[in-house]
Amino acid sequence: MQSFRTEIENPIVEKDIIELANKIELFHNGKIDEEKFRSLRLARGVYGQRQEGVQMIRIKLPYGKVKSNQLRRISDVSDEYSRGRLHITTRQDIQIHYVDLNRTPELWAELERDDVTLREACGNTVRNVTASETAGIDLNEPFDVSPYADALYKFFLRNPICQEMGRKFKVSFSSSDEDTGLSYMHDLGFIAKIKDGVRGFKVLIGGGLGSQPRHADVLYDFLDTDKIIPVMEGVLRIFDRHGERKSRAKARMKFLIKDIGLDAFKELVDAEQDAIEFKSIAIDADAYKASKPVEVEASLVDIKDLQAFETWKSTNLIPQKQEGYVAIGIKVLLGDFYTDKARLLADLVEKYAAGEIRLSLRQNIVIPFVKRELVAFFYTELEKLGFVEAGYNKAVDITACPGTDTCNLGIASSTGIADELERVIKAEYPQYLNNEDLVIKISGCMNACGQHNMANIGFQGMTVRTPDKLVAPALQVLLGGGNLGDGNGVFADKVVKVPSKRGPEALRRILDDYEANSNGKLFVEYYKEKGEKYFYDFLNDLQDVTNLTQDDFIDWGEEEKYVKEIGIGECAGVVIDLIATLFLESEEKIDNAKTSFDNKVFSSAIYYAYSSLVNSAKALLLAENKKTNTHAGIISQFDELFVESGRIDLGVSFSDLIYQINKFAPTEDFASRYIENANAFLQKVRAFRESETTTLEIKAV
Repeated sequence: MQSFRTEIENPIVEKDIIELANKIELFHNGKIDEEKFRSLRLARGVYGQRQEGVQMIRIKLPYGKVKSNQLRRISDVSDEYSRGRLHITTRQDIQIHYVDLNRTPELWAELERDDVTLREACGNTVRNVTASETAGIDLNEPFDVSPYADALYKFFLRNPICQEMGRKFKVSFSSSDEDTGLSYMHDLGFIAKIKDGVRGFKVLIGGGLGSQPRHADVLYDFLDTDKIIPVMEGVLRIFDRHGERKSRAKARMKFLIKDIGLDAFKELVDAEQDAIEFKSIAIDADAYKASKPVEVEASLVDIKDLQAFETWKSTNLIPQKQEGYVAIGIKVLLGDFYTDKARLLADLVEKYAAGEIRLSLRQNIVIPFVKRELVAFFYTELEKLGFVEAGYNKAVDITACPGTDTCNLGIASSTGIADELERVIKAEYPQYLNNEDLVIKISGCMNACGQHNMANIGFQGMTVRTPDKLVAPALQVLLGGGNLGDGNGVFADKVVKVPSKRGPEALRRILDDYEANSNGKLFVEYYKEKGEKYFYDFLNDLQDVTNLTQDDFIDWGEEEKYVKEIGIGECAGVVIDLIATLFLESEEKIDNAKTSFDNKVFSSAIYYAYSSLVNSAKALLLAENKKTNTHAGIISQFDELFVESGRIDLGVSFSDLIYQINKFAPTEDFASRYIENANAFLQKVRAFRESETTTLEIKAV
């Protein structure tokens, strides 16, 4: 194993990083299957990139809050291990690209010096917990959701119940009924509410985007704050047990809710509470360490272009509930900025604001706690960084994923077309500089990382084939999506598919008609009134592929003819496990269970043991070429194939053995007994496997 060591004070974090280093070495030596290794590194923020031999690193930044020291640390890491560019995602993370796999453990160790983690930024885990970027300063918020998002993030980080689920799990917090956290499209969404003077949340479940977007259901109209963690634990345990694992296309929470129904799912969650250690977890919001503004005096500054300054103030200043302060919105083109600017920005907010920035769901930056009398000073300082483009969160502010720039799944260039569409709006529709009701989003594929199917106007990267079989980059045009507030939203309709180079013309026609016929309505209302066919009729001719020019075969931002290249997607895809690897994993899980038991964390010890039991059963089922789509399916199949047939004698059914997990409270005695059962089961199935293998070898001879 590698002798790699860190100087991290937290032994749990250090162990995590050393484990990654060791697994990388085992992978290089051919001792870990490639698919299994992919699952491991994804859960540690290491994501395969379109370019061979390098990785994308996703840095997990809960609810988008980044302190000045953390931003400087991230910048140092990007310079040392990457190319000095930072990319803000639509989940308030930062990504850096072109990183050598072998250097990822030391990169991670450097980040942890300032409490920045990669853990569970990717993979089949609870992803970054997002929140309204104005949390804590929002004029309309009943209370600051930051302490609750923070507590939930910390509780589930490294929690054994959510390390190897069938798919990823996304959580959001919205500060107010405006639902700026977009709860309706999340696996779990929380909207801040106060009822009879008590803090709580409206809770939504089962939302999602992708190729089959689904609007979330209301799980609770009001849930006290001390119940949000126990409820989420119950939800995760049921998702882990009953969620699909084989078919990636059906493995999200939204499909489980759709299949069994909301009421049945809620009954399972309620029943699971008996097995959860903490029925109530009070979150001390007053103990949360919120950033505080510094006290500085305003200095006189010389504004060279007063008109530009006034325009910027009208579009980029955000009202703040704290008297005497405003927040500043920085429009970051496509979410990309460089480390030299990041360091200067970190210094600026540390000296003159509250020493933090917020990353937004639209890939922008918010600076909270700017004194009103310092606005002119901030403008001049931000101007030096090129950070005073007007139009923060307005129509001209287009969201786009990286697309074919770096993503394996990218089909068409989302960044190239986004750049061109912004140019068109600025040049031809300057009135939209102040329009915050029109939302345009672009994704390079159907996975919707750019959230295209919840936008007023969305574009999705695709291809079109001409009659003579030539392939050109294309865009699916989607219309009519939008956030309606309080957990309600509408998803856009797919209207037409046009060659990418006709994307600007499609946008022009849509905006021209909106100007002429909306009668002042919001775009969502205008689209609903007109109907899908209305838009299809005036865009239909743009779909014609019989008259393409040579230019149509070159994607935006490219110079060469388009070639469709799609790699293996790593958006938490389900992995294929080898039998021997599963047995080794079962051993590791039992070791983890014993460690948790020794630390008196009995609930974690029990769940590790449960995972070992499922893992061991799965190994034998795979050896028999049986489906292992869900944990519940594995358990019932193992009984049918091995226990009821008499091939393995457990003394009880496997179901009775394993489902003790939701029948007994997580006490010390039960944890000890359950771990012993898991270990005994592993030894029994391993011996059975060895016996079966030996018999087959003898027959072969």
